[in-house]
Amino acid sequence: MSYHTGSVAAVPTANREAYRAHAARAWPHFQRRGALRMVETWGEDVPDGTRTDFRRAVQATPDETVVFSWIEWPDRATCDAAWGDMMADESMGAEMGEMPFDGQRMFWGGFSTVLDEGETRPGAWVQGFVLAVPEGNRDAFAALARASWEGFRARGALRQAELWGEDVPHGKTTDFYRATQAEAGEVPVFAWIEWPDRATCDAAARAMQADAGGQPMPEMPFDGKRMFWGGFAPLFDSREGR
Repeated sequence: MSYHTGSVAAVPTANREAYRAHAARAWPHFQRRGALRMVETWGEDVPDGTRTDFRRAVQATPDETVVFSWIEWPDRATCDAAWGDMMADESMGAEMGEMPFDGQRMFWGGFSTVLDEGETRPGAWVQGFVLAVPEGNRDAFAALARASWEGFRARGALRQAELWGEDVPHGKTTDFYRATQAEAGEVPVFAWIEWPDRATCDAAARAMQADAGGQPMPEMPFDGKRMFWGGFAPLFDSREGR
């Protein structure tokens, strides 16, 4: 199955178009090195959490918006070779120009696929998730993901992707481990659900809350109190070329 680079960043809200243009300039560099697709999404429904959330993960200021992004690769070898080549390419920085956001607070990692169900659609509303799962619970997490897909699909979801951290670096300022308050032996997970639009996503959330009806939560193979999520609008998708 495919391999992904997943990333989270904070972008000045006023720089939305500059960031989209920056992503569009970056895509050809990834594409010619083997990337299959690049998607950038813009935070529109990103709640504050009790312990963790997207905004504190990137130390976002009030005038910044969270961006949730991924690049799809055929395999890890292609991804690693591409990043190595780009790091050595001295001309790339000049071609890309100044970044319209603080790159020091952006964090990223490489992820293998635990689950990828449904069909993707350019322009989808994205519900993004970041969490930490004990390394020994990978199979239990995969089983939970498969079971949850049936519920999401029945309520209109187009696709669900659950990705397992394989090459997730520790950063100087931010990283996936800090973001999830990961403990020793836990692995970052980067995940998303695609919906036709925000209205369908919001209706599904209300329906699932009603179905729960105050029943006790089932046992989870990870600490759900440290998982965080948000809703993201499409910003750039290489399949659309814009």
